[in-house]
Amino acid sequence: MSYIEELFSVKGKVALSTGGAGVLAGAIAKGLGRAGARIVLTDIAPLEVRLQELRQLGIEVYGYRMDVLDKADIERVAEQVKQEVGAVDVLLNAAGGNMPEASTSPDRRFFDLPVEALQKVVNLNLFGGAILPSQVFVKQMLQNEAGGVIINFSSMSAFKPLTRVLGYSAAKAAVSNFTQWLAVHIAQEYSPKVRVNAIAPGFFLTNQNRYLLLDEAGNLTPRGQAIIAHTPMGRFGEPDDLVGTIIWLASPASAFVTGAVIPIDGGFSAFAGV
Repeated sequence: MSYIEELFSVKGKVALSTGGAGVLAGAIAKGLGRAGARIVLTDIAPLEVRLQELRQLGIEVYGYRMDVLDKADIERVAEQVKQEVGAVDVLLNAAGGNMPEASTSPDRRFFDLPVEALQKVVNLNLFGGAILPSQVFVKQMLQNEAGGVIINFSSMSAFKPLTRVLGYSAAKAAVSNFTQWLAVHIAQEYSPKVRVNAIAPGFFLTNQNRYLLLDEAGNLTPRGQAIIAHTPMGRFGEPDDLVGTIIWLASPASAFVTGAVIPIDGGFSAFAGV
């Protein structure tokens, strides 16, 4: 193994992803798997198509149904994975998303947003998308000789709240804050070998945001046009654009990196608009 291969090696690591049926999680799983990691995907959505796709590439992958909002269910799956695959080395907290009812629109004023919808979005992205899985899997990582890595999924909305998406922006800002808090807490109170970081993807076309960025004919909406105009690289992100940063954060190459939130955004967060 060359120096570079060793520095960025994830070979043999057990990498578990929540929200594994999602497009971005699937691309990351493929990238980590091709780099030699052993992949575990969890979701409440069906995983069979994703598992078959990865296995056809020769990737060692396992799938489990897991509800990230049910701590007892997370604990059950964590123990099952430990027995059947091995202790988790990398936790990718990729579960999350938004819903129209938690966003303003010409037909839905701020004053009319139902609190139940806002709570659902915050619960999914913050508690299910970061806190509860971390509570369970950090315990497992603390028993690993080499420790472990948690990678949370933040958003551009955490840097500057985007218009309309009230619930999502609030939740992702909290995810970034929690990432920094947990990184410090674990390093000081338990072990510096367990690192906690986050990525903040820019604008990637997913099932959750497609209705905001493209119209029914597949053309950019005014919002989509504004995003491209404010992205110096002039395009939406491709799922594979996340893989390199994930491998870096999961590997020894980032051994002194914890509490960081890394933008992967084509320059969106660096651009003032003028």
